Amino acid sequence: MPTDLSLDPTPAERRRLKVRGAIIEAAERVFALEGESGLSIRRLAEEIDYSPSAIYKYFGSKDELIDELKEAFFERLLARVGRVSGVDAPFAVRGRACVSTYIETAIERPYHYAAAFSQIESAEMSPQCDADWDVFTASNKGRAFGVLVSMVKEGQSLGIFDPDLDPFLSATSVWAASHGVAQLLTHLPHFPAVAPTHAPVSASEFITFHADLVFRGLQGPANRQQTDFIPLGDKP
Repeated sequence: MPTDLSLDPTPAERRRLKVRGAIIEAAERVFALEGESGLSIRRLAEEIDYSPSAIYKYFGSKDELIDELKEAFFERLLARVGRVSGVDAPFAVRGRACVSTYIETAIERPYHYAAAFSQIESAEMSPQCDADWDVFTASNKGRAFGVLVSMVKEGQSLGIFDPDLDPFLSATSVWAASHGVAQLLTHLPHFPAVAPTHAPVSASEFITFHADLVFRGLQGPANRQQTDFIPLGDKP
């Protein structure tokens, strides 16, 4: 029986989504060129030729915009990490690829990555109760973190990673280490070459080396001698 009910957005809703998307894209461009200090409602109004009052209908403040940029980065990260973790490949390949993909996604658009970690509230990164944890795990950031946790648990179930490691602490450590590499590659692009003996190392080679080192660090003692080591640059 025909019905007038429809899940399709109305013309007004489509327009609202289109304008909202344009504002977010403009915010990414401004943040990429000018950083957080350059991002303001007035600056965005100039960028997309809207009045500030029109933008305030969609975002009440600069903070709301930055929150949206945070979610957008982790949505992109989640999609990429989800793809590499779900491919039909040996666990060692998928595990290393998850680490590499995080760093590659971060340095591809460094200002957007900076926005993802700007103005972070303590409760946002350290859920103190079940309700906070539920909010965190429902966010794109929490879901991306969940991919890391699942990677650690899978490695343990396969007998590759140390079963005594706490999966959540291990995932947090992997995140912290990879965040540090991403920051260093952004601010000191040539830091992988800080060594007196071997040939210069590219950022890509160093990311591969880092991912391999992280993977090895999670392995149980019996497995550490059984995987091929990925060398860094040329031997002296």
